[in-house]
Amino acid sequence: MRSCIEHAIQIANDVPFGLGASIQTQDADLAADIADKLDVGMVTINAPSGSEANTPFGGVKRSGFGRELGTLGITEFLNHKLIRDKS
Repeated sequence: MRSCIEHAIQIANDVPFGLGASIQTQDADLAADIADKLDVGMVTINAPSGSEANTPFGGVKRSGFGRELGTLGITEFLNHKLIRDKS
């Protein structure tokens, strides 16, 4: 069964898009392992993919880069300034 899962991950990662994925399983450790290996911006476990205002939304590859919404998203609109004091 593991080889089928690894093959499915390979197929999913070979596409030029990477917005989101959904994993359906009752095995929490397996879900975490698969989620870590998927090359996507968002992974939902045991629910359809979607977005909420308090969670970051975004993808990788041809699905974009960066995030919007949530704490990570708001930083996309900030200009960070580095100030170094060597005195």
